[in-house]
Order: sequence, then structure tokens, then C-alpha cells
Amino acid sequence: MGSVTFKKHPNGLDYVEVNTRLCQARIFLQGAQIDQFTPTNKAPLLWVSDADDYQPGNGIRGGIPVCWPWFGMSDVEGFPQHGFARTSIWSLDSVNMRDELIDLVFSLKITKPNKHYWPHDTEVKMLFTLGETLSVSLLNRNTTNYPVTLTQALHTYFPIGDIHQLSASGFSGSKYIEFGEGPFEQSQDEVTFDKETDRVYTNLSAVQTLQTPNGVIEISRENSHSAVLWNPWIDKSIRLSRFNADDYLSMVCLEAANVLEDKLQLAPGESHTLTTHIRWV
Repeated sequence: MGSVTFKKHPNGLDYVEVNTRLCQARIFLQGAQIDQFTPTNKAPLLWVSDADDYQPGNGIRGGIPVCWPWFGMSDVEGFPQHGFARTSIWSLDSVNMRDELIDLVFSLKITKPNKHYWPHDTEVKMLFTLGETLSVSLLNRNTTNYPVTLTQALHTYFPIGDIHQLSASGFSGSKYIEFGEGPFEQSQDEVTFDKETDRVYTNLSAVQTLQTPNGVIEISRENSHSAVLWNPWIDKSIRLSRFNADDYLSMVCLEAANVLEDKLQLAPGESHTLTTHIRWV
């Protein structure tokens, strides 16, 4: 049926390696971050910069970093960008093999140091369902006796072959903010790339596609009406850590999210699950 094996990266990070008839994958305990997912007899569906050195304490520059409990910069000066979940150590709670699929559930304990950033009692888990399709869910439950508000994203890096030949579609009827300006109406369904792109979309339909020289990638979302579309282009690539100057040519991020007016507002006891499904069409 398949195997799930604990292993350690040469630089010390622990991960689980998954092998089944349908796919191969690797998920690190730091950040509950998947950095490899390859369906059998198909190309990889996730991109990682070969400049990343997998050092403990740094989020991996690729795969699917988890932005939680806030996306982007915090309102509080000195708090880490994109929250603390992506650099925290998660626990693997369960592995369930069913037919040819494997479910893995990871949980994050809010440690005393992180209580400084997030003093709320919330449960947060990651569910990975691995088959021909990669499904990733970020689960929240408010266990306090008062409402809790948060933003979040599954910051997915895709391998697109050549940014100049990439076309992203599924954006008509949405709105976006870019570089602090907007919202702008998105009238065209298609987005192409010839400069730095950093758009936060809202009122977005549930399915987008990336038409790449190597095939079409379909990305769908559940319990999300917002997403982020990002490519750093030339100048920002030079400034980014653990990122080659020409990496912008071969990647794009399209991130399932709950941001802006789509942020989560959880009542006491309320739960929410953000899910993204990724596959080659």
C-alpha cells in the first residue's frame, strides 16, 4: 500500500518520507511543511529553490510554508513575518492508509515563547491527503470563551518552467490589492507576467489553473474566497534570502488564503478548515 518513514536531513531537520504507488512526498516537522510531492510518472508539483540550505529556524523557500496566525507583516512591530507556525516544530499525530491514499495529521502546540505572539487558546492542525492529487488542509478551532480573529495562507510554490510562457486563469470577477493600492477590478480571466506581481485577491472563484510549458496545474480551494499570486521578478529576487537571482523564471506562488475581508473570525468553540487541492490536469 505504501510507507511512511521518519528521516533526518543532513542539517538536522526531521521529516517524514511518504512512498505509495500513486506518489512520493516529503513533509518536515518544522512548519509541517511539505517540500516534495510528485505523482507517479508525472513531474513534481512543488518547487523549492536550490539555494535553500534547510537550516533549522528558517522557513524553507519553497513547497508549502504555512502562514499562521497572520499573513504578511504583523500589526505589532518586531513580530515575525507570516507568523510563527512555519518555523515551529509540529507533531505527527496520526497516519491513516485507506485504499491507495494516505492521510497524515500534524498538530502545533503553542509553546510558552509563542504565547507572547499568540496568547489565545486555539487548536491548529495540518491534514495532508496524498494520492494522485495533493490535498492540504489547515484546521483551526477556537477553544477560548471569546471570539478570535486571524489571517492565514498556504504559501504554495509551483514549478512553472518559464515565467514568460506562464498563463494563470480563473481570476475574472475578482478584486485585488497590489503594493498597497486598490482594490482593482479583475475583468480578464487570464494573468500573464512581465514584472513583479504581488496581488492579494478577494471575491475569487474556487478554481484557478496554471498553463505551463510542462502542462496544466489545477488549484482549487475550500472555505476560502481569497488568494495571493506572487512572483518577485528581477530586483526583488536579488534581495531575497535563500533564493537565486534567476529563480523567478521557474516559479510562481498561488496561495489559498483567508485574508483581508476573508479573514477568520471564530466564535468560542467554532472550527474552520482551509483546504487546497493541487493536481496535474
